[in-house]
Amino acid sequence: MNIKKDIRFRVYIAFTCICLFGCAIIIKAALIQIKEGPKLRAMAKEMHTRFDTLLAERGNIYTEDGVLLSSSIPEFDVHIDFSVMDSGLFSKNIDSLSRCVSGLFMDKSAEQYKEEFVRAYNDEDKYYPLGHKLKYYQYEALRSFPIFNKGKGYGGFIEDSKEKRMMPYDLLARRVIGEFRDSNMTGLEAKYNKELVGENGRRVVQKSTGSVWVPIEGSEVDPVNGKDIVTTIDINVQDVAEHALMSILEKFECAYGTCIVMEVKTGKIRTLVNLGRQKDGSYTEDFNYATIPTEPGSTFKLVTLLSLLNDKYINVDNKVDAEGGAIRFGNRVMKDSHLGLHEMPIWKAYAESSNAAMAKLAYTYYRDNPTKYVDHLKKLHLDQPTGIDLLGERRSRFITPGTSEWSGTTLPWLATGYGVMITPLHTCMVYNSIANGGKMMKPYLVSAIKEYGKEVKTFEPTMIEEVGDASTVAQLQKCMRAVVTEGTAKGIESPYYTIAGKTGTAQVADKGIRYTDGVYQGSFVGFLPADQPKYTICVVIRTKAHSREYYGGAIAAPVFRMVADKIFSENMGAWEGPLDSLAKNGSSVIPAKAATARNYRILLGAMQKQLPLPGEHMNVLMEMRADSTKHMAVAPKKLYRNVVPDVTGMSLKDAVYMLESDGLQVTVKGKGKVSIQSITPGTLITKGQNIILQLG
Repeated sequence: MNIKKDIRFRVYIAFTCICLFGCAIIIKAALIQIKEGPKLRAMAKEMHTRFDTLLAERGNIYTEDGVLLSSSIPEFDVHIDFSVMDSGLFSKNIDSLSRCVSGLFMDKSAEQYKEEFVRAYNDEDKYYPLGHKLKYYQYEALRSFPIFNKGKGYGGFIEDSKEKRMMPYDLLARRVIGEFRDSNMTGLEAKYNKELVGENGRRVVQKSTGSVWVPIEGSEVDPVNGKDIVTTIDINVQDVAEHALMSILEKFECAYGTCIVMEVKTGKIRTLVNLGRQKDGSYTEDFNYATIPTEPGSTFKLVTLLSLLNDKYINVDNKVDAEGGAIRFGNRVMKDSHLGLHEMPIWKAYAESSNAAMAKLAYTYYRDNPTKYVDHLKKLHLDQPTGIDLLGERRSRFITPGTSEWSGTTLPWLATGYGVMITPLHTCMVYNSIANGGKMMKPYLVSAIKEYGKEVKTFEPTMIEEVGDASTVAQLQKCMRAVVTEGTAKGIESPYYTIAGKTGTAQVADKGIRYTDGVYQGSFVGFLPADQPKYTICVVIRTKAHSREYYGGAIAAPVFRMVADKIFSENMGAWEGPLDSLAKNGSSVIPAKAATARNYRILLGAMQKQLPLPGEHMNVLMEMRADSTKHMAVAPKKLYRNVVPDVTGMSLKDAVYMLESDGLQVTVKGKGKVSIQSITPGTLITKGQNIILQLG
């Protein structure tokens, strides 16, 4: 009996536990249904439906001429899921697939690809890597190949697309255009990212048979593509400026250099080159040196003269005594780079870049009220960023009266460009204001923003300040002309157009560099043509320690001339007047392309012109000339020994023959006739020097 009771008791216990367990299941199911149900249902739905992002296309960056500077192109990583392939489909098409893939990539034979594909199929490889960073045409070709054309569910074709920013001109203007990265953007890409990026769309996709995701009709929200940016950059001048700057940097192993071309009337930046030396000795666009403040040196003397003239203290025809080129101020002596200058007109002192004379003028008129001089610097906005549409512009600075840095010798050194840190853009902006009749223009790089080809925003020129009256501007232009005609930049001028400018040479002491290290900054800034300025060009180059050449007239002025020649030849400024009136001193040479007599005969025949041509020596280089009566004639071109000839417009054969005969090493890029040469015509030849010819 006790046994029966014991068994019955155990049954009751087991039954009770089962009942309790069942109740617990029911209660738990109810709790899940009530509390976690919505979340779980959403998760289940996500397994069968999801939102896909439809990426907006990033806007392009163009020049005003419509040249593409930066655009987005898709890149594809392709993988293959061999586990989903039908055995019959695979065995039937593997040979043709292997041949197609081999023909597309041309890196392995069809047999090698077949062997790899069979091995991956047998291993049921679900993520076999077939291609990395493939171009769009390669991706489209792969999709059309046997087996792969069955899609992801049956053909195992898996693609992962990414957007790559592409710059057709590679290094050209790279720092200005900028680089596009998710974590770090630079240049215009960063400044105008909001306009370029656009707005992504989305759509709902549903999972169907074979794990294929199919869009649900009507669920799409279309993306809004990014807007296009139109820059002020002239790509042709940018190209020449880069080659010109590169040639000087490589020749003297300089640390870095920058070249700026600004349109006088508008402030548009037509060219902005920044090249820095790398560890391997090469040069690339690594930093925007145009926006980095440095001590400008002698180019700052324009600011001192401008202040003196605005205060009506001087006239540039007044005399100043440089006292032999060495004047003591307190416990320091201000010296000229070349001693021996004494009394002379102020314009002459400026042309000769006399530190002593300029320091003496500033000290004479401002020593009792140095704040008045510093206020002129502030009026020129030298204490503020230029406002150019680039991120990261560094703030300039200069020592001001009343601070602990100010001393009895600060003023004369400040007047000659020391104790002040301004960017090359500031220097260019100030000189451009003198070219522009006293109107200071804000520099800018973007002229318009477009959406689907239609302008939605236009950037107009902005005048910042009136820096001086007509008399002041005229006197400063006279001083700058004297620099070129008889001063430190004598010999830079072209026979076809006039230049006004200023050289600058400054010892460098920044970023761990001391004055005793022998590092210099050579500059040349000026405008052309001098009588009716169209463009201002600023070139700033930092040398290596103890470089054999460091004066601005020797390293920066040649770059200026090469860029100016390109601007003139492109006729960007539409110089007015008959072409032969541009020749210097009444020269009768018209700036036409040089060609052989044979080519001139063909040309003149097509123009139905009857001009005398030499019957013999059909390969002699000729040029067209005109006398005072505008009578044209073709005559042998004057060639000078030991100077680089002008070979633009010539055939490659003629150009190479002429240059190599003079001992130059020729590098050729492109096809056609010579459109650009890297060394300016008239430059003294160094035997074995490399010259790059761009054909077009």
